[in-house]
Amino acid sequence: MTPLTATGLGKRYRDNWAVRDCSFTIPEGKVVALVGPNGAGKSTLLRIAAGLVRPSTGELRAFGTPLRGRIHPDVSFLAQNRPLYRDLTVRELIRVCAAMNDRWSAERVDEVLGLLGGVDQEAKVRTLSAGTRTQVAIAMALGRLPRLLLLDEPLSDLDPLARDETLRIIMTEVAERGTTVVMSSHLLTDLREVCDHLLLIDDGRVQVDGDIEEVLAQHRFLAGPAADEASVDGTLVSATRTQRQSILLLRDPKPAPEGWSTTEPDLESLVMGYLRASRDRRSPARRG
Repeated sequence: MTPLTATGLGKRYRDNWAVRDCSFTIPEGKVVALVGPNGAGKSTLLRIAAGLVRPSTGELRAFGTPLRGRIHPDVSFLAQNRPLYRDLTVRELIRVCAAMNDRWSAERVDEVLGLLGGVDQEAKVRTLSAGTRTQVAIAMALGRLPRLLLLDEPLSDLDPLARDETLRIIMTEVAERGTTVVMSSHLLTDLREVCDHLLLIDDGRVQVDGDIEEVLAQHRFLAGPAADEASVDGTLVSATRTQRQSILLLRDPKPAPEGWSTTEPDLESLVMGYLRASRDRRSPARRG
């Protein structure tokens, strides 16, 4: 059954839409990169999927069940602010989480904490570094044995070694348990190592949704003379221009005209192109 399906999804706060007109399907057993500029609606979307926020319009379903402000038993969510009981020890925190969840595996938590450099379970949460608190929060999220794991900026507090360890655990979770993972992050290089599906949103709307290899194959960078842009055919995503040369990111481009070179983007350059387009839409003076 499909882990997550949105149909016309929207969330409005007073006069502002954080998410609007979102429709997408998350495939089972995939690691999904959820990307977009700051304020695009990524965290709101994850909070709706976690059952913490009710949508204003449309519907979001987890494994066929509509999410209406209650967390689905097969869904686990790591919020960006890492909400943990700071005055408890890690061991006490594990016991509290076990009491709060009908489905819980202390063994899985111990296994993850052991893989993450051996976190001291007698230490109080408030004494841990930000990176270690993130690792503990990830272990708690996995202790629920989720079929769908939602991670909001899970790598932001981690040093390179801790990021590598965390990504390996996520990949093991997918490979051995078939877990579907949706991960929001600005660390595009790390995302490319583990993600196979891309969901890019901007201004609360879906801009790109698909298998990363297929999405990359649909786009091309074209570089050529600035005076000859009219000869290029395709959907323009973004452009970088000098007096003599234009570098265009195109979706579904036609064959490049004479005098233009073509390259396929990688994930980082593709996302940067869409982020550049978002910035230019918000700053008309920078266009051109």
